[in-house]
Amino acid sequence: MNRTTLSLIAGATALAAVTGFAAVSAPDPGAAERRTGAATLPVERTGLLCPRPSTSDLAETTYTSFTPVTEGADDKGTAVLRSAAQQSAPDEDAEGEDEKDGEKAGKDENDEKGDKDAVEGDQADKPVLQLEEPGKPVTAEADGADAPALVGTADGRFASGWTAQQTTEVAAGTGRGLQGVACSAADTQFWFPGASTDDSRTDYIHLTNPDDSAAVVDVELYGKDGELKTTVGEGITVKPRSAEPVLLSTLTAEKQTDVTVHVVVRSGRVGAAVQALDDETGGDWLPASADPSGRLVLPGIPKDATAVRLVAFTPGDADVDLKVRLAAPSGLITPAGNETLHLKGGMTAAFDLGELTRGEAGSLVLTAPDGSVPVVAAVRVLRGEEGKQESAFIPAARPVETRATALDNTAKGTTLSVTAPEGGAEIRVTASAGTKGGTPQTKTYSIRSGTTQDVEAPVPAGLKGSYALTVETRSGGPVYASRTLASTEGGVPYFTVQALPDDRGMVAVPDASEDLSVLQR
Repeated sequence: MNRTTLSLIAGATALAAVTGFAAVSAPDPGAAERRTGAATLPVERTGLLCPRPSTSDLAETTYTSFTPVTEGADDKGTAVLRSAAQQSAPDEDAEGEDEKDGEKAGKDENDEKGDKDAVEGDQADKPVLQLEEPGKPVTAEADGADAPALVGTADGRFASGWTAQQTTEVAAGTGRGLQGVACSAADTQFWFPGASTDDSRTDYIHLTNPDDSAAVVDVELYGKDGELKTTVGEGITVKPRSAEPVLLSTLTAEKQTDVTVHVVVRSGRVGAAVQALDDETGGDWLPASADPSGRLVLPGIPKDATAVRLVAFTPGDADVDLKVRLAAPSGLITPAGNETLHLKGGMTAAFDLGELTRGEAGSLVLTAPDGSVPVVAAVRVLRGEEGKQESAFIPAARPVETRATALDNTAKGTTLSVTAPEGGAEIRVTASAGTKGGTPQTKTYSIRSGTTQDVEAPVPAGLKGSYALTVETRSGGPVYASRTLASTEGGVPYFTVQALPDDRGMVAVPDASEDLSVLQR
């Protein structure tokens, strides 16, 4: 089938960003005169999408929302997450909507606080989560299969660095274990290496549309021999302000263990994530890989991983031999027997790396010769012994250029893994106040070049509830990070891993006096 080129899609993605999903207000003329070049200012509007957490009646989900304190941010604003079925306009002020809803229902304003925390079908028009102040996370809980997909916007003082997460525990059945995913921004294309259409897996691609018009999406599947023939993968319509889960095995008759999913949005924009559920080894969310590149970093493979399976794909026609290295606490090493991995153009390849980390923190670093062939990749990680195993996924990640945040941390069971594959770096890690109490704490760490370290992250003093961990790159780098949440239930090591991409909470604004004629070329 004919497809839009990557460069054109990238241009569409950039245009989507320019048209308002992340924006800043123009600086006042006086401020422009005082600057001698581009100024870095906080983003003043952004949006996030969270997929539907589970179809299991045994699921217990926690939603968390947080914005770090940002110097220079506005002193007003809102950050609200609502059910994707909510039909209110995205730019309406949350407080104004609450007042109008209260008038319609004849309810007292004292009911407002309870409405904010509700996650019930008959109150879908009320916020699921609404932040009250930067620096303090808030949570909401939902049980069973009725927990909704969420659509949210933040503006003013809450926009810069706004982060949301959903963490779900499923006690039994297909996909049992801990499933976590960071809510993401809408976009126009996504790559998911590591999905499956095998009979032992139940993989859904969740598509969430935040806008008031329908989105049209194509879902392409690539297996070990190239593109799979799909029956209904083209022209999938995602209704306005709705979420659409699509079972991958219904798109093709071919059963394959390792599949790369490519989501291309013809019109509109969506959020996308794959939920990969296994009959024997639990399940987790598979977030999108970083954009195709000749150099990839997959950060924070747990040190007690009992099996690591790498799935990689190159979108072009050219073959490539990937150089594989492991960034360990002592430096970069080459895994014996897996020095290079051969990928055929347009075909998904999988490689079993065994107990790769061998009791130490580690991150995979993949490099194409001269960086000339773009690749996407992810690893599937198992912990535990056969019969009591749990799985999670780590895709290739973007670096923490300035700042990134992980949510829903607890005093025990949280591991923060940081790698600096190319050069030493200094980072600052801040533990926020707890959701129910606690005083923020901050620590600074030095990460040696070529290493991965599981840092002893700070914990809020007097912690009650969960808290946020914010990582800031102070010097050096690039820095990549991930966070693992872990617990043990019935002898099974439940866990989930989330990479920490940069929150893109700051944006460079050129001096108004600069010559912008170059933009007309």
